[in-house]
Amino acid sequence: MGLTNNDIFKKLRVAHKLRDDDIVKICALVDFKVTKSEIGAIFRAEDHPKYVECGDQFLRNFLNGLIIHLRGPMPPKKERKPKETK
Repeated sequence: MGLTNNDIFKKLRVAHKLRDDDIVKICALVDFKVTKSEIGAIFRAEDHPKYVECGDQFLRNFLNGLIIHLRGPMPPKKERKPKETK
């Protein structure tokens, strides 16, 4: 079977050597509030009673925050001038 969102999140955490504090800060970059206990529940074993499945919205916000964390904020877009017709 394929990878779950929890598996992807765990692999990203290990690959980037992120701690719970780092994940909270990364999510805050995209105005997504998350607590350490919520993060801990996602990283628990599937058979644990307090295990929580990582939803698509959570993973999407984390990935968007991770992009900002790694690359920096996106520069403002330049306004396009309308073409003049002759």
